Amino acid sequence: MSQQFGAFTASELYCPKCKRSQPVREKLLLILPSGELYEFLCTGCGTSLGERTVSGPPLSAAIPKPQKAAKNPPTRRLLR
Repeated sequence: MSQQFGAFTASELYCPKCKRSQPVREKLLLILPSGELYEFLCTGCGTSLGERTVSGPPLSAAIPKPQKAAKNPPTRRLLR
């Protein structure tokens, strides 16, 4: 069976403090080797309503490696 959907993101969750379904805001908590950890917060009262981990490429692949500097950088001259 093929995968029909990609990733789901919650737009509303039930808030026990507000006692109703509320829109949520997603906040990045941690960047882990296995992915990124997000927390869902109620937009009404700020209560944490859940979390999810988004797996992605390894951290070493996401960070570009710095380029080596040239041994003899070109000299620049001022024109008068």
